[in-house]
Amino acid sequence: MRSSGVGMSAAGASALHRYRTLAAKHRWERRAVRAAVAGAAGVVAAGLGTWWIGFLVAVLMFTGHAAYTRFRPSPMASWRRGARAERRTGRRLARLDPAGFHVLHDRALHDGPMPVANLDHLVVGLTGIYAIVSRRFRWGARLRAEQRRLWVGHSSVGGVANVATRAADTVAELLSKELGQDVSVTPLVVVHGARVAREGVRHGSVLLRSARTIPRAIEAEPVIYTSAQVAALAAAAEKRLPPMMEALFPE
Repeated sequence: MRSSGVGMSAAGASALHRYRTLAAKHRWERRAVRAAVAGAAGVVAAGLGTWWIGFLVAVLMFTGHAAYTRFRPSPMASWRRGARAERRTGRRLARLDPAGFHVLHDRALHDGPMPVANLDHLVVGLTGIYAIVSRRFRWGARLRAEQRRLWVGHSSVGGVANVATRAADTVAELLSKELGQDVSVTPLVVVHGARVAREGVRHGSVLLRSARTIPRAIEAEPVIYTSAQVAALAAAAEKRLPPMMEALFPE
């Protein structure tokens, strides 16, 4: 797999860290409850039938409880899905030609000494600068824009477009200050799971595209920068947008 970028940081690193932090909390308590529930169900089943039925019921209860705690809607599950989506987007962006595109992952957006948010991915290339947000939606649901709102199935998801817009505006402001000139940044949302039209879905200034189409879509845009300009822009981005994990855990 090719990789590109100056000072690469891993895609989804901070989201994965948050998931692991949440998963570690009360881990032994969850396991104890799981074992107690499975054991009690097994004893009851064995009393009503045979020992092997009790054992089977205990195993099924243990497995079912583990699956429930893993996949039920929760902050922990959201961070896990988010990290997975970012890693998948990172693999797609690695297909961009490194001679013309620099890719930065999981970058801190600062408002003062501490980061206030992170940017999933930033692409600096011959065709422009792209602030990219990765999102996973319900598998098979259709993404569409209707009546100035963004929908996945029957759920309104316009907030993700706002996140991408704010990130692009922040990056544009930081790079403009660093370079002393106006820099334009395009907001993009990479969609996983949901069905997206081949040409993408536009919501305001934000374009949402399926993950499989994003590298080709970026490379197909008109060339607006030279290789030297791309290198200067990428260096400025690396300077003003440190990896999120470094911002969270400075040496």
